Formats: sequence, C-alpha cells, structure tokens
Amino acid sequence: MKNSILVLVLFLSTMFAVAQSQFEQGMGKALQLWKEGKNNDATALFERIAGAEKSSWLPNYYIGLINTTAAFQTKDKTALNALLAKANQAIDTELAKTPNNPELLVIQAMASTALLASDPMTYGMTLPAKINGIYLKAALFAPENPRVVYCKAEFEIGGAKWTGADVKALCSQVEKSIALFKNFKAETPFSPNWGLERAQETLKNCN
Repeated sequence: MKNSILVLVLFLSTMFAVAQSQFEQGMGKALQLWKEGKNNDATALFERIAGAEKSSWLPNYYIGLINTTAAFQTKDKTALNALLAKANQAIDTELAKTPNNPELLVIQAMASTALLASDPMTYGMTLPAKINGIYLKAALFAPENPRVVYCKAEFEIGGAKWTGADVKALCSQVEKSIALFKNFKAETPFSPNWGLERAQETLKNCN
C-alpha cells in the first residue's frame, strides 16, 4: 500500500513538473513573440495557453495587455474595436473568477481609456466616470500597487488637460508610483512588472 501511494505521489509530481515546464516555455515564447512585434502570433499562443491552463490568469492578462496597447496605436476604428473586443473578453473571463485582481482592473481601465481616446466627443460624457470607478476599486484593494497608482494618476493627468485642473497632486502620485516600482517584487517571472520607465517619463513632463 505504501509503495502504491509513493508511486502515485511520484507520478503526480512528475506530471505537475512537466505541466509547469510546458506553461513556462509557452509563456516565454509568447512574450518573445510580442517583443518581436508579432502581436497576432503572441495573442494566439496566449489563447492556447489560457485554454490549457485555466487556473492561471496570466495568459488572458497578456491578451488584454497586448490588444489594449495595440488599440492605442491604431487610428482605424474597425481594427480598434476588434482589438478592444478581444482584450475585454480576455479580461472579463478572468475578472469573473477574481473580480478584485488589481492588475486585471488596470487593463480593464486602460481598454476603456483607449476607446475614450479614440473618440472623446462620443465617449467623453460617459467613460471617464467608469474609468475612475475602476481605478478607485483597484486602489481600494491594492493601494501600494505601482501600476494602480501610476495608471490612475496618468489618466487623471490626461483629464486635467481638458479641464485645466492643477496637476501638482497628480505629479506627486506619479512620483510615489516610481518609489513603489523600485520596491516592487513580481510574484512570478511572468507576473506584471512593467511601468517604471513610463512613470519616469511622465514625471519628467509632469509640470
């Protein structure tokens, strides 16, 4: 009996190690494809990983991040809507499991910001309140997360350009985020760890 249990434990341990190895290899390859500018290939690979590894929110997170980032860079409305639809679907899938995940909430807010930026006249009366609400929720659960602090401040600075509001306090929040970035330790090699350079550039131009 003891031998049977030992064999089972060894078998399960081996299977877990192989699965982890495949997950890590896939994540590394997908991130490399994104780095090379192959957004569609990276997204497709992340989709396959997400289908195989449903316990991890990271593959869908990167689908959201890749497509949201691309949406900020396109002027084509059809392409933008397709990118944001893919991003929102991936993020919504994971938020249904962990609705208070601050990293997912940041991407959700960024996706709405990309839509707002594409057509301020259409969305200027409705989306800012929604986006602010998402950031407030993220800040409630992760007030020391550097991406939450920075992206919230960045969005509010963008709004201040339209309203003429003083950005001094917001610049202080950007400065705070830089300190948080420098002390931030990602949970895994694939956990979100971006934003420091953007925050530093924003601070340079903040005043």
